[in-house]
Amino acid sequence: MSVPYETAAYEPPESPESPEEHLARLLGRALNSFELPDETVRRLDSALAHDSSLHSAHHSAGLHRETYRHTWLLADGSALTLWELVHNTARGRAVQHEVYVDEEELRAATTRLPLPTEAPDFELPVLVQLPPVRGPRHSYAPDDSADHARRLLRRAENPDRPGAETAALLATACAHQITQAFGRPCRAGRAGLGFSLYEHAFLLRDGAEISLWEVEHTATPDGRHMCEVYTSEGAAREAMERRAAQLS
Repeated sequence: MSVPYETAAYEPPESPESPEEHLARLLGRALNSFELPDETVRRLDSALAHDSSLHSAHHSAGLHRETYRHTWLLADGSALTLWELVHNTARGRAVQHEVYVDEEELRAATTRLPLPTEAPDFELPVLVQLPPVRGPRHSYAPDDSADHARRLLRRAENPDRPGAETAALLATACAHQITQAFGRPCRAGRAGLGFSLYEHAFLLRDGAEISLWEVEHTATPDGRHMCEVYTSEGAAREAMERRAAQLS
């Protein structure tokens, strides 16, 4: 089975584009890009990553129509999708591009195209669809997240705390979320011994996610409050068990 959109005037760039470059290329070729709401364009200014995929196609008697889904991951952790319609049904059969903010608008525009109705649409998600944008695991809040990461690492007292490589990654953090982790409790060897485990999840500018696990405890010889930071939940829980066992 041939891939129909190979004949369409839709050619992805040879090298990866930034989210800004991809948006500029999309809006630059769309005849109706001026109709997009200003708020939509403003939101896309904070895009961290993007994904494009062929949604459906229709070919008949030399005429063709393809629809594409363009999705951006934004700095606040949400996703925004624009729908592109590509067709050659205008006079002269020149290829035209249109862009819409929702799928209903896309359907309405598609039904106006003079394509034979007896040729059904077909979709090729397995053959041509790119991997979808994976939504973030957390609900991030834009904040001074890079500074939060620096302060977290600075107060960590464990010798095996995250090093310079992790600190460099977190210098690009643009949002974060702090949650208290629950699960298998550690042993407590004396009254008043307390442990708390927190996940500090960070969203980086390139759309990647990274978490640090903070252990706050009083498992010290003099009962002093202590902070330890680890790169995995497993390592953090093992440290909690180890500290509790030392004082049991």
